[in-house]
Amino acid sequence: MLSETVFRSDDLPAADRFDCWRELVSRTHAPLELRSDHRADFRASQRVLDLGAVSVWPTTFQPVCFRRSPKLIRQSDPEGLHVSLPLSGALRTVRGEEETEYGPDSLCVVDTSRTVDVHGGDGSLPHSGVGLEVPKALLPLPRNRLDHVTGLRLSVREGFGALLRQLLTQLARGTDAYQPADGPRLGSVAVDLLSALFAQALEAENSLPPETRQQALVVRIRAFVRDHLHDPNLNPGAIAAAHHISRSYLYRLFEHEEQSISAWIRGQRLECARRDLAEPALGATPIHAVAARWGFPRAADFTRAFRSAYGIPPRDYRQGAQGFPE
Repeated sequence: MLSETVFRSDDLPAADRFDCWRELVSRTHAPLELRSDHRADFRASQRVLDLGAVSVWPTTFQPVCFRRSPKLIRQSDPEGLHVSLPLSGALRTVRGEEETEYGPDSLCVVDTSRTVDVHGGDGSLPHSGVGLEVPKALLPLPRNRLDHVTGLRLSVREGFGALLRQLLTQLARGTDAYQPADGPRLGSVAVDLLSALFAQALEAENSLPPETRQQALVVRIRAFVRDHLHDPNLNPGAIAAAHHISRSYLYRLFEHEEQSISAWIRGQRLECARRDLAEPALGATPIHAVAARWGFPRAADFTRAFRSAYGIPPRDYRQGAQGFPE
């Protein structure tokens, strides 16, 4: 799993909880003033995931007001952006006379160089969300354009916003599928998606370096493939057409990836079929039906591909995984 720091208020005496959590948040983001009506017996939990220069932190806490004041900015400014994805509970920012509310369908962006009050939670209801910390120097957009990002309510319902939400919520659920060495690569993916989202919102796509646009497109293509693995007509031609690119350009996009686009699709389909074969609830489903569900219409082709990938025929794998004969 990824390297992470875990905080649970229940592990501390009630009198120490609020100050310890404030210190952790200030180290993770930037020095902040915190106020809460619940500080006498504060409840919070937080995981800080190390993604190289980037960090992701799923968190739940009782209602709090965070303030980034001019004095704190003068004292210390890490020159970063904090992106919040609310999952439950209210999240509201106050910038001067402007007040903005955010929900699970939007992202909130806070600049460590600008004053802001952020109110998380409502009354006695806690707030849950996922934070993303990114140094501004990593974002390939002119600094004067980045200044316009804060205050926007960026949608996560579609496009790059939806892909970024998918990544953040996946990491929040758990990181057992990753090794610590995967952290920097995941951080790069997060930065590319955020850069593409910002550029789209600011109508500044042309200001992104070609490599950033290409990597964001690769992430979008991978998400498209995962959503259409059931489709027997999913192939490089269909993928290229859906993304308005040529098939040759699609192949070039994957030249520097670990697998070609065709090999990656095949691997994804085999892995989905393998999971189904190990699922007791699907024990009565014939193997050829499982294969067809994941894009293998010919049972013989599926058996050869499965044996090549896992070293065992699908029938034997199911018997071992579920403990009963086919």
